Amino acid sequence: MASSSSFSSSTVTSKFIGFLLLLSSLQLDLSLGSDLHYKNQTSFRPKKEIQNLRRIEEYLKRINKPSIKTIHSPDGDVIECVPSHRQPAFDHPQLRGQKPLDLPEMPSIANETTNEESFNQLWSQSGECCPIGSIPIRRTTKTDVLRARSVRRFGRRLKKPIRRDSSGGGHEHAVVFVNGEQYYGAKASINVWAPRVTDAYEFSLSQIWLISGSFGHDLNTIEAGWQVSPELYGDNYPRFFTYWTTDAYQATGCYNLLCSGFVQTNNKIAIGAAISPRSSYNGRQFDLGLMIWKDPKHGHWWLELGNGLLVGYWPVFLFSHLRSHASMVQFGGEVVNSRSSGGHTGTQMGSGHFADEGFEKAAYFRNLQVVDWDNNLLPLSNLHVLADHPACYNIRQGKNNVWGTYFYYGGPGRNPRCP
Repeated sequence: MASSSSFSSSTVTSKFIGFLLLLSSLQLDLSLGSDLHYKNQTSFRPKKEIQNLRRIEEYLKRINKPSIKTIHSPDGDVIECVPSHRQPAFDHPQLRGQKPLDLPEMPSIANETTNEESFNQLWSQSGECCPIGSIPIRRTTKTDVLRARSVRRFGRRLKKPIRRDSSGGGHEHAVVFVNGEQYYGAKASINVWAPRVTDAYEFSLSQIWLISGSFGHDLNTIEAGWQVSPELYGDNYPRFFTYWTTDAYQATGCYNLLCSGFVQTNNKIAIGAAISPRSSYNGRQFDLGLMIWKDPKHGHWWLELGNGLLVGYWPVFLFSHLRSHASMVQFGGEVVNSRSSGGHTGTQMGSGHFADEGFEKAAYFRNLQVVDWDNNLLPLSNLHVLADHPACYNIRQGKNNVWGTYFYYGGPGRNPRCP
């Protein structure tokens, strides 16, 4: 009996070992098969897709410069502190090897009521900032570029040539503008909101435009303000931004520091980073003060944020018509109406409420001024008011002793009067 029991146990053990060897062999085959399937998937990936991914990697290596400090923002952004002389602008052949310029000559500024000290950005609320001699740059990721579907589209506001009064290609506006003279800058205070953007490829922005050219393919613009753009940033935060173009948004220019162009000089402001706090309906209002002007000494176009916070400049050689002056200045809101759902978009402009609702409810621009040839800030004259689709987004202009020239603007987009 003992011998029989020993034989039985030995037989079971050998069979069990054989089973494990067979299972191990099957797992190895499955693993190799899976690996081979992955390799086949990779090898059969469309050539166009592989080329696009390679372009994205090359672009990221070019645009994300080596940093001396990294700051993680609560909204998920990564802010890199890049030595000033290594920022993307200095990849430009005409800037290579140079350093940012000294401070420009400021325009004469009239007294006004301001609230710009409330401006802040999420990444710096913990007290973090970049060391002197460096600038904060929002790190661009592969996911950011993939949302745009190509490197060519990323960071650019591609659209059809624009009309003199507005723009085509699904872009809608509620703006005021002046033209007919030579303008050397503009200034305004804008309250910041977080409008709802209902389509991933739409945006809502509020900004100042300095414009020159024929409104054909040679249009030059310099732009700055705040925007909500899920495609560009991957979220719905309002963000401080800049833009420029010399060919009506066709091939030149870009947002923020996403190409060689704008030269940043400030170590406390990250262009493209989220703004906080924001205005609230029936609550506190928070302003973004902006001034863009042409430095009489060097001719470059400078950007100031709030009261005396110089952000940087657009080198004058970037432009053709704007080398001398702007022929038009525009203030207001813009949205993209893609009609992706068949009707008008529900993307909001400003606060998402019409201009008629007024203070603490509607978005506004106040203390509108332009810079003349002698570097003086002047009130606007011969002001034109335009709303492309007033049933969707409207505008109401006014003037008083505290706000100077001002206007309320915006709206909800799609509604019973805007189907």
